[in-house]
Amino acid sequence: MRSAMHSPDAPSPHAEDRFPMGEVEFVAMMASVQALMAISIDVMLPALGIISDDLGVRDPNQRQLVIGVFLICSGLGSLFPGAIADRFGRRPVLLTAITAYVLLSIVCAISGSFTLLLIARGIAGVFTSAMLVLPMAILRDRFEGDRMARTQSMIAMTFMVAPMLAPMLGQTVLLFAGWRWIFGITATMGALVFAWVWLRLPETLDPEHRQSIAPKVIAGNMVMALRERASLGYFVGAAFVQGALFGYINSAQQLVAEHFGAGELFPLIFGCMALVMASTNFVNSRIVERFGARRVSHTALITYIALAVLHLALAWSGEDLWIFIPLMTLSMCMMSFIGANFQSISLQPFLRIGGAAASIMSFVRTVGGSVLGALIGQAYDGTARPILATMAACGATALILVLYSERGQLFRRVNPPGFYKNMPPPTVH
Repeated sequence: MRSAMHSPDAPSPHAEDRFPMGEVEFVAMMASVQALMAISIDVMLPALGIISDDLGVRDPNQRQLVIGVFLICSGLGSLFPGAIADRFGRRPVLLTAITAYVLLSIVCAISGSFTLLLIARGIAGVFTSAMLVLPMAILRDRFEGDRMARTQSMIAMTFMVAPMLAPMLGQTVLLFAGWRWIFGITATMGALVFAWVWLRLPETLDPEHRQSIAPKVIAGNMVMALRERASLGYFVGAAFVQGALFGYINSAQQLVAEHFGAGELFPLIFGCMALVMASTNFVNSRIVERFGARRVSHTALITYIALAVLHLALAWSGEDLWIFIPLMTLSMCMMSFIGANFQSISLQPFLRIGGAAASIMSFVRTVGGSVLGALIGQAYDGTARPILATMAACGATALILVLYSERGQLFRRVNPPGFYKNMPPPTVH
């Protein structure tokens, strides 16, 4: 049995032998794969009102389901691709998911009813979950510890260009064509990424780490991931923070464009906020190996809570767009420091079952975050107060969960005892 215990900043055993691709191309490819999912969310924002009018939706809040259904189904679907990829490899599962993404984008483009659109979006979410889970598993195949956090930050930085550009892309399409062409563009993007992955991505799963596809083995691996205290608080805490972000995304068009009166400036404002958030990921990639993923993310989480409380107090006393945007942007920057580092800390113990661990963690984070985000979005009352209150509450809950994983001690540079685990040998049938 190969031990999972080795230098936290070194590549995983034999990863470079199986993965000749350079770091720049690797980061760009993984970011592009994940960006397809982000584009499917954010490119829709300027068109939600038009889609609901065209398809006869009466309740204004129902337009949010175009996003909410996709997010919830992607969370539910994330249970499967990692475990399947632990058996059959990362590459074939990822290529299948991208193919489904392209086909279902076409179905969305030709949908004649809001119900059919939601069904297609839901199925697309199930398949698209692999494009979120598998880059995590591929990254875990290659790197450990703070090096993994650094690379994840680089991926996130590049990936964040997608939500920056997506609303502006959607708005541009609407200037020249109908909303259906937005789905045509996402299908085209998916086809281009498919070709890139097909031509350049080698298989990264070590043959010695292949797992059985038997339900008992898959369930056992996922339970093992759920029972690991050093990981549990981080990925569940990430679900709460992500839920607050999804809540903002779900109601951003109503809040910023309508309540605060940004109108057609909304895509530009949203994109600028995403650009600043992407810059934060770059900063994280520069500092995380020096200070450690724990110190950086713990500081960011506490700052996030303080910002949410301050912002909520200002919202109760009255605020305008130019107070809301800077404070919300700062909060989103803290989410950047939290997300990449929480993910790398969560995955660290699971060298042999990286796919299954990535699946169950993604499931908890995405389903929990999506459901919470949908509830926050539906609680929209024409003000920013529901969003800000839940941000403060979610941040405080995440802090409690982190304290559980860290046994009450924050800001530790060295991984806690027993953090690097020797996973049981795989069983392949």
